[in-house]
Amino acid sequence: MSATDTARGVTGEDEVVDLCRELIQIDTSNYGDHSGPGERKAAEYVAEKLAEVGLEPKIFESHPGRASTVARIEGEDPSRPALLIHGHTDVVPANADDWTHHPFSGEVADGCVWGRGAVDMKDMDAMTLAVVRDRLRSGRRPPRDIVLAFLADEEAGGKFGARFLVDKHPELFEGVTEAISEVGGFSFTVSEERRLYLIQTAEKGMHWMKLTVAGTAGHGSMIHRDNAITELSEAVARLGRHKFPVRVTKTTRAFLDELGDALGTELDPENMEGTLARLGGIAKLIGATLSNTANPTQLGAGYKVNVIPGEATAHVDGRFLPGYEEEFLADLDKILGPNVRREDVHADKAVETGFDGALVAAMQSALVAEDPAAKAIPYMLSGGTDAKSFDDLGIRGFGFAPLKLPPELDFAGMFHGVDERVPVDGLQFGVRVLDRFIDAS
Repeated sequence: MSATDTARGVTGEDEVVDLCRELIQIDTSNYGDHSGPGERKAAEYVAEKLAEVGLEPKIFESHPGRASTVARIEGEDPSRPALLIHGHTDVVPANADDWTHHPFSGEVADGCVWGRGAVDMKDMDAMTLAVVRDRLRSGRRPPRDIVLAFLADEEAGGKFGARFLVDKHPELFEGVTEAISEVGGFSFTVSEERRLYLIQTAEKGMHWMKLTVAGTAGHGSMIHRDNAITELSEAVARLGRHKFPVRVTKTTRAFLDELGDALGTELDPENMEGTLARLGGIAKLIGATLSNTANPTQLGAGYKVNVIPGEATAHVDGRFLPGYEEEFLADLDKILGPNVRREDVHADKAVETGFDGALVAAMQSALVAEDPAAKAIPYMLSGGTDAKSFDDLGIRGFGFAPLKLPPELDFAGMFHGVDERVPVDGLQFGVRVLDRFIDAS
């Protein structure tokens, strides 16, 4: 933004769309093995935007090209505990042939910004930049210190982003007690008189696993009773079809109570099929928070059609509810059986916090000020975020990237999906809400 733009009073609402588009146009695809472009270019872009308004951002590179940007804004009362606003700049890969608009074009069409990262999570990155730039241009300091972190590698577990900073540079987050980030604060329309805004207060833990079965290698024409592929396939099929028992955490109980009140009915977590059908796109987010899950995602074995391999492998994405990790692992071993060796590729804890306190009140007041039909309610994310890493520093994390969405938009389907997009007016709504939230927090 030029000095002329600043003089004309360009606001965060004015520039959030361009910020989002420009971030999307920076390809930060994360393949999980450093083969992608990395986040360095995005980190430099963010640093430049922050430096333009007087901050002194620092770039931290954990591996060549894998970079994060961190800056601190001094608040009016630096003696108060600080707030962390964090987002990741990496995205999952996208095949352009599958998309209506090129995934790295940042094109604006049909009232939306299209592209990979539009909701996961360059929209929140853009809203954060827009709000911060607007406040600093106009000399509006936040009530307390705010730490901004734009992070690498979240899509592969955060080892080269949040985890690196927490382990190697914890001083960056000195005094921080609370944080906001992605996958929360979005609307679910019950009626014109009531919109529920889902605030993420919990997320499942993860065990990404490799399963291995050893057998006897041999000629494909012979009879082999210990065929590794057969043994593994049967185990994977048992796991893929297994229905884990319903387990209701405090977050899910609170969510069901609030949702039931809004829908005018009492919800039974053991019988949610009918209710989930009424939730539209967010049913995908909610359904998986009622139980542990384990989804087979990869298979590997053999190298020639007439050779029985001596080993077969599979990978599984396992997610467990807060408080149910031991039960989950015990169930896995029963399902898989003694001939399957299970090892973690990546594991991380579940996190859960209460839906109370001044920060939650600030979210509610900011939402209602922009949408009188709003009511903030807690929910659990079936996936995971960088909040897990920051939890190790005692930082209480919430998902609060506010968006007022049209009821017909399949928001959950946008995450890692084809034709990912975010409404322009949703971005502008988010800027207004975040600005109010900072004042109230």
